[in-house]
Amino acid sequence: MKKQLIAVAVAALACVGAQAEDTLAKVKASGTITMGVRDSSGALSYTLGDGKYAGYHYEVCQRIIANAEKAVGKKLDVKFQSVTSQNRIPLVQNGTVDIECGSTTNNTARQKDVAFVVTTYVEEVRIAVKANSGITSIAQLKDRNVATTTGTTSVQLLRKHERANGIDFKEVFGKDHADSFLLLESGRADAFVMDGQILAGNIATSKAPADFKIVGEVLNVEPIAIMIRKDDPNFKKLADDTVAALAKSGELAKIYDKWFVQPIPPKNTRVGLPASDATKAAWANLNDKPAEDYAKK
Repeated sequence: MKKQLIAVAVAALACVGAQAEDTLAKVKASGTITMGVRDSSGALSYTLGDGKYAGYHYEVCQRIIANAEKAVGKKLDVKFQSVTSQNRIPLVQNGTVDIECGSTTNNTARQKDVAFVVTTYVEEVRIAVKANSGITSIAQLKDRNVATTTGTTSVQLLRKHERANGIDFKEVFGKDHADSFLLLESGRADAFVMDGQILAGNIATSKAPADFKIVGEVLNVEPIAIMIRKDDPNFKKLADDTVAALAKSGELAKIYDKWFVQPIPPKNTRVGLPASDATKAAWANLNDKPAEDYAKK
């Protein structure tokens, strides 16, 4: 009898756990859905001020939320939660954020904790420097201050290059991408290593865009995707199907062009990054493969 009671209790707990992970049930019951947004993740997600956000992933997430509203049969109150590279995964895991619409790399380590919608953008990690610095490659960063953002894959990438090439960098860390760019802008760092579109976005919205440039070899290729809770097949299917429909209709390419090629608010500057062949290939063959699969190619 005691064993039966324990079994019933375990089953009940499992049921509660499954219910907690069912995002569609959660947002239907609460009437709200919380979007994780970034303040300075280039054209993928950034703040306009006054609690307003914009960007490519922000807009794709809005389309996913619209389909979630259809699925639950009610209008949802969309709340925004600003996240950082450090707290974005825990906030998705603990239910604070229902869908994270920033600039998160999909890799095998993160797939143990969260799930990813099919890839919407394939990133090239590059180096931003001041235009008059004379720096053109990673080899020239030996013994220099190199900025990157705490909690990003670029931290591990820098250390990998240090070991492989015998180059010692003096790593300096920004709490977010805007802070890292400020390290470069203020001269406290000689370079900022990060996703190319984040570099381009921060340069485009800086006080003097002509003072900076992106240089050097491609340091890594990474799939960037919208992040959701793990083990939630219903919400993942809805999100994947939304992106698939946008890709098939050509709308995804139009949304990308809107944010990466055309002038964007608030300053009507251009990021100037047409979709790469790798990104177009991801749209044509939708998948949620991690960065490690790209490294094998």
